[in-house]
Amino acid sequence: MKRLAILFIAVLTIALQPLQAQRRDSVYTASEQFRWQKLVVPGALMGTGILATASPWYRSTVNIPVSEWAQRVSGDVERSFDNVLQYAPYGAYALGALIGCGEHGMLEQVLSVGTSVVLTAIVSGTMKEVCGVLRPNGADRKSFPSGHTCTVFLGAELVRLEFGPWWGLAAYSTAFVTAFMRVYNNWHWTSDLLAGAALGILGAHVGYWLLPLERKLLGVDSKQVSFASRASAMPFYSPTPAGACYGISLAYSF
Repeated sequence: MKRLAILFIAVLTIALQPLQAQRRDSVYTASEQFRWQKLVVPGALMGTGILATASPWYRSTVNIPVSEWAQRVSGDVERSFDNVLQYAPYGAYALGALIGCGEHGMLEQVLSVGTSVVLTAIVSGTMKEVCGVLRPNGADRKSFPSGHTCTVFLGAELVRLEFGPWWGLAAYSTAFVTAFMRVYNNWHWTSDLLAGAALGILGAHVGYWLLPLERKLLGVDSKQVSFASRASAMPFYSPTPAGACYGISLAYSF
């Protein structure tokens, strides 16, 4: 157990150092630069979701059979932890911002997340009203797209863009579980999930694409913001006569 703790602390120390040292050398980062290739995945997901919703064939061969299978598995018992799980990536984003391992400063992170969330919520809510797709459980006609899926994929993509692929992998794992639970709990069709994921991913990119404009309008100095808020985390291990002592020390400077 002691060796495992030492190994964990060593790995965590190595992992945190490059993240804390990751800062920008230029004003525009890769996440802020618009490239049409970034539209491929959300575009494909949204296009498939729209076609699937409008297709009687997809409805009869995929949407309905998958929904019926999910209800057999669930036994018509709803497990609503996805209502909380959808926000898990935002908790990871906040943690990353606190320990200072992102490529943007805290103010820039707030701007990018806020812009993404507001714009995506507006588009998602409008689509729900306009499309009027009936939910599998018949509760209302706001099934398309899935709001929970949109929220969690938005958060997961924000985490990936800001903190890198490994953080993104963990965030996306919660996104896929949340999306599955929307079908499991009989609130959405599979086509709703595709559109929700597309909106979330695209919304995250839009938030970063607009960041240079917001920085200019607000007079934000990117280099100053990047270093204005600084936090560090350092795991430690110390053998004592009474036993091993290990933990993590946090330091935050304003």
